[in-house]
Amino acid sequence: MFASYRRAEMLLASRRPLDALQALLPVLASQPNDASVQLLAGRAYIDSAQLHRAEEAFSRVVDLDPSDHYARFALGKALQRQGRLDEAQAQLKIAAAMDPRPEYQEALGEVLARIATDRSGSP
Repeated sequence: MFASYRRAEMLLASRRPLDALQALLPVLASQPNDASVQLLAGRAYIDSAQLHRAEEAFSRVVDLDPSDHYARFALGKALQRQGRLDEAQAQLKIAAAMDPRPEYQEALGEVLARIATDRSGSP
């Protein structure tokens, strides 16, 4: 299983998310409650625009480890890409509060700006 996981990591790094998911399938089947496996799957799903599946994978990580700030950030990005801005905002706020990385702050700012624009009726 370790070899399959490493292969999936390499494929994802090579921008081949669908191939990474194929390599990861046996690992996902045998270790569905492993947060690192779910994180890798979530990254592959989001990189291949399978946003609902990415949301499920990142939500699973948050269920397994509520203190995983990256999972919350990635979940927020998946929700944002689905247009679910209020839900995205909640996850991004938590991620930014847990770890004030610039990319977390920037993502939260983007969502807040979009929410403000949508509520004001501006394009």
